[in-house]
Amino acid sequence: MVITLPPREPSCPEGPRKDPGEESARMPPTQAESVIKNIIREIGQECAAHGEIVSETLVAFMVKAVVLDPSNGFNTDRTLVKGDVQKLVKLCVTRLLDSKNPSLDTIKMQVYFDMNYTSREEFLEEHHRVIESRLSSVSREITDSRACVREELESLYRKIVSYVLLRSGLGSPTDIKIVREATAALQSVFPQAELGTFLTLSKKDRERQLKELTMIVTGIRLFNRDCGKGGEGIDDLPAILQEAIPATTQHVDSQLEVVQDQAYRYTAILEKVAENPLLSQELQPYMLKEALYNVRQYEFFLQIILSDIITCAQEVEMMIKQLGAQLEQLQFTVKSKTAVPTSQVFPIFIALSNLWTSFQDEAVLISILSNLSTHLEPFLGTHELFFPEKVMQALLDGVTVKTDACRMKEHIEERVNPADFRKLEWLFPETTANFDKLLIQYRGFCAYTFATTDGLLLPGNPAIGILKHKEKYYTFNTRDAAYSFAENPENYIDKIREKAKKNAELIQLLELHQQFETLIPNSQMKEVDKHYIKPIAKCESSTQTDTHLLPPTIVRSYEWNEWELRRKAIKLANLRRKVTHSVQTDLSHMRRENCSQVYPSKDASTQSKREASSQVPRPQIYVAGFRGGHTKTTCEIKVNLTRAIDEI
Repeated sequence: MVITLPPREPSCPEGPRKDPGEESARMPPTQAESVIKNIIREIGQECAAHGEIVSETLVAFMVKAVVLDPSNGFNTDRTLVKGDVQKLVKLCVTRLLDSKNPSLDTIKMQVYFDMNYTSREEFLEEHHRVIESRLSSVSREITDSRACVREELESLYRKIVSYVLLRSGLGSPTDIKIVREATAALQSVFPQAELGTFLTLSKKDRERQLKELTMIVTGIRLFNRDCGKGGEGIDDLPAILQEAIPATTQHVDSQLEVVQDQAYRYTAILEKVAENPLLSQELQPYMLKEALYNVRQYEFFLQIILSDIITCAQEVEMMIKQLGAQLEQLQFTVKSKTAVPTSQVFPIFIALSNLWTSFQDEAVLISILSNLSTHLEPFLGTHELFFPEKVMQALLDGVTVKTDACRMKEHIEERVNPADFRKLEWLFPETTANFDKLLIQYRGFCAYTFATTDGLLLPGNPAIGILKHKEKYYTFNTRDAAYSFAENPENYIDKIREKAKKNAELIQLLELHQQFETLIPNSQMKEVDKHYIKPIAKCESSTQTDTHLLPPTIVRSYEWNEWELRRKAIKLANLRRKVTHSVQTDLSHMRRENCSQVYPSKDASTQSKREASSQVPRPQIYVAGFRGGHTKTTCEIKVNLTRAIDEI
């Protein structure tokens, strides 16, 4: 959305004003932007006249917030006329001067954090740029020098020593002891006699050599400090960081616990009001919700700061190990030698210098994060004013305060059945590989509860199921809320958008930047593309490939070495003139191998001219009278019935 405002002319005694509404239609876009800046400047001056100093960023955010609020009656589709501009200025000034408003405190907190926080990489880059800009004048004096006489050369050498101290950050160039130590270290690698060679170099080569000399001298001083022979003015940064990081972490953790407990209590009271609408007449639910938004926003900022502090702790722990290893390697290289090759020790000195620079970066970063968390505390001042402890105890009478973790455990067994929704896609931990990395809409709060209760923030439970709707992902605190939202998602999304127009602090709190692109904070402009993280579905699958798709073409007899080929050729040539001899002794003649050859046996048969056979008569003898007869004596009769041979 682009807001086009007409010019607001200052009072002129020479004649009447022209109607700005008549000229707004033919005002070019560039002029409209300048008019907006004038309006912002005028609002800032009005606030300053009432004793309130506000930044232009805060005023610009408030202007857009007032225009977005539908209750103010601004139409962004047409050019604002004079009356609209006056109304806009009045509303903005009124809201900016309202010191008893949790909503304004939240907006101020968001603007302050946006203007003072940046990513770790951008901060370190900016920090190094500032150092370079501060040293540019000293570096320019050295690189542009045309010294010729002895006094000028001595002055140039002293400037190089000062540059080394300023760039390394290891002591003040006004301390005599530190200057003497740095001068001695510099003379060991860059004696004053070499200034003539240095002056013959080009400007870029001089700058490069200055940086290299700084790192080498820094490494030498750090090594001398470790050996107990120097290190004047060098703080023990590893030890300081090991004490500062836990202290800062503990401080932020304690703040986080306090603000989370406060958010849980506000949530419990608002739940009670949502269940009993009659209580809304006695209480001020809109103030409670604005106070809840305030502590929730503070909580998220503290979590970002704590995450960066943990990253610093991990980096420091790793660098301490690297520092010990580098010093140990340097001790082993140097030992008790009087002279060591520069090719061996200079790279280690440079590595030590780079490590120490990283320690300095971490120390500055920890300091910035600690100050940032401290400066965010004043934006919570309205809580004690509107809801002191006695009032909170009265409101919490008979109310059970639940933490976010307890709310999730209550419905951990509930789960959406995807079969109930044919046209909607639900994601679960076991079916999505990057389940924990999905960007949940509304910063993980339940969309249905927020829309139906006019802005109550309850944490969603991803275990119930994440709804994917138009490439965006939504969580819910109960299964019933998920089913109700899935019936008509656009209806609830529109309600949340309208609620955000009334409370502009919700745009950043719920990360509604895509719906209100003109209010995207600078710290999150580069993260807009990250909002499109697609889920990676998981499924069981297997693949099989052949070991060798093609037959092997390796020639085992191939030899690439020509000397090996030459050796084989000489061997074969020599074999032509060789004779094989064998000798047999008395002890070996019985051990020789013998062999004999025989013909294997085979089957044989003979065949006669004809087949013949012979036959003899079969003996047949008949005996009669064994059974007896009429007589007492048995009379046997024996008859030979065998036929003769010639009868056959």
